[in-house]
Amino acid sequence: MKSIKHILFCLIGILVSSAINADNHWEKVEYKTIKIKENIYAMISQGGNLAVFTGKDGTFLIDDQFAPLTEKILKEIKKIGGEKPKFLINTHWHFDHTGGNENFGKKGTIIVAHDNVRKLLATDNTLKAFNKNISATPKEGLPIITFSKDTTFHINAETVRAFHVHNAHTNGDSVVHFNKANIIHAGDIWFNGFYPFIDVEHGGSLEGMITAATTIMNMSNENTVIIPGHGPVGNKQDLMEYRDMLTSVLNILRDYKKQGKTLEEVIKAKPTEDYDPEWGNGFLDPEQWIGIVYSGLEAP
Repeated sequence: MKSIKHILFCLIGILVSSAINADNHWEKVEYKTIKIKENIYAMISQGGNLAVFTGKDGTFLIDDQFAPLTEKILKEIKKIGGEKPKFLINTHWHFDHTGGNENFGKKGTIIVAHDNVRKLLATDNTLKAFNKNISATPKEGLPIITFSKDTTFHINAETVRAFHVHNAHTNGDSVVHFNKANIIHAGDIWFNGFYPFIDVEHGGSLEGMITAATTIMNMSNENTVIIPGHGPVGNKQDLMEYRDMLTSVLNILRDYKKQGKTLEEVIKAKPTEDYDPEWGNGFLDPEQWIGIVYSGLEAP
């Protein structure tokens, strides 16, 4: 089972890289739309995993992947009985989760996000880990409602709460909880089955990822369905295994920081060697991941 997951995660990495670097493949993109419960669906394809909630009060969308996929997303939503989203919430600012913002904003969708998401989208930015410059999002694609701690939607007979988790994947992450349905969209707090990218350049940290994952676990039970930002839909036990792996790696790297080891020395020591067979087959290889994470650790 694990080997199948590893193949899937490698493919995800290839697909994401293609989405970043190519323009001629969008028409071939297909969606895997999974019915989670009643009228709540996970939509999985290139970019971050979407969640769609349909009903009489309107369609509620979590994240929107890349701009060229907007019409495909709308077609998928119509297939499951939805319509143009009334609300769109961005779990964070990265372009594989917010690339369709401008398109949806122009269609009248109300975009909601944490305060820092709007701040980051509103200016030219960089992702040095991928050597990528990112232009500011036009006004139509910026969140028009922002929050500092949390916000609640009362829609389609459901209470949907979005709340901020501090300095985790970025400085503006939100987790979205469907209270009655017992479903959580974790955003990029959770990369299910492989090492996560942590945007230390924009306030992310390994410590924050662990704290955020623990927060999600504490509000979950054995029946909770958790949609990760990347990878297959999972549950509390899956998230616990991921959190425990992150915690073990953090403890190892903290010891190296205390010893004053350089990044080159740490990479040479292969601190994640025991975890690489299970977690190291995503779009970041172990050395890349350690380089990002170690640079984000503060010296004791």
